[in-house]
Amino acid sequence: MNESVLFLPRVGSTNAWAKEHLDEFGPIGAVYTTNQTAGRGRLGRAWADAPGQALFCTVVLKTPLAQPATLPLFASLAVADTLYARYGVQCRIKWPNDLLLNGKKIAGILCESAGDGHALLVGVGVNLGQPQAFFEAQGLPHGASLACQGVDVDLDRDPEWLAQYLTDFGFDRALYTYEVEGFAPYRERYKAACVNLGRRVTFDGGSGVAGDIDAEGRLVVRTDGGVQKVFTGEVSVRGIYGAV
Repeated sequence: MNESVLFLPRVGSTNAWAKEHLDEFGPIGAVYTTNQTAGRGRLGRAWADAPGQALFCTVVLKTPLAQPATLPLFASLAVADTLYARYGVQCRIKWPNDLLLNGKKIAGILCESAGDGHALLVGVGVNLGQPQAFFEAQGLPHGASLACQGVDVDLDRDPEWLAQYLTDFGFDRALYTYEVEGFAPYRERYKAACVNLGRRVTFDGGSGVAGDIDAEGRLVVRTDGGVQKVFTGEVSVRGIYGAV
C-alpha cells in the first residue's frame, strides 16, 4: 500500500483539502474519499454527492512537467487505464477529459494549480454505484455510474484500489515519460479514444467539425471561416450520447 495515498471518510473537497495540506505530500501523492460534500467540476459546476457510491480523488504532483497545459488530456488516459485495469471497460474520452462508457459520462476531471507556484492538482470523480434515478434527479440525463452500465462494482473495496492504482500506475510510473516528453507519446492513443473527432462540435465563438488534436492538446476544428484551435471553454458534441 502506498502510504502517500490518504483516505478521508468525509471532506468538502479533496482538491481544497490537498491545497491546505500540501506539506503532507511528497513528489506525488493523493487524497480520496467516498463522501465529498462541496465538490466542483470544470467551469465551476457543482459535482453532486452520493455518499459511499462514488470515488473522489485528488492526485498531487510536485514534479516539473514539460507540457503542463496538456495535463487534463494525460489525466484522462490515466483514469481510463485505471478503470480498464479494474473492470476491463474501454472508456471513450470527450475532449478534453470527460470519460464516457456506452455514451454516458461516468467520470470527470478537474486540473488546477495548488497556488504555491509549483504543485498541480488532478481532481477525479468516478461514478461507481449511484442508481440511474440519482442522475435523473440531478438533471443529468447523460450521466451514469459504472453499476448502471452493468459493471460489477464493490463499493467497499474498489475506491481504495482505484485511488492506489491511479496514483502508482496511472500517474507515478507514467510520469517518467510524460514529465519529460509531454503529450507527444500519448497523442495518437488519445485521438483514438476521443469521441469528438469527425463529429460536429459547438464551442465558444463558433462551430464546425473536429478533425484533430494538435501537439499542444488543442481541439482542431474546421469551420466555415477556416481552422480554429480550441483549448478552453465548453465544447458540445452532436450525437455522442448513446452507443459510441
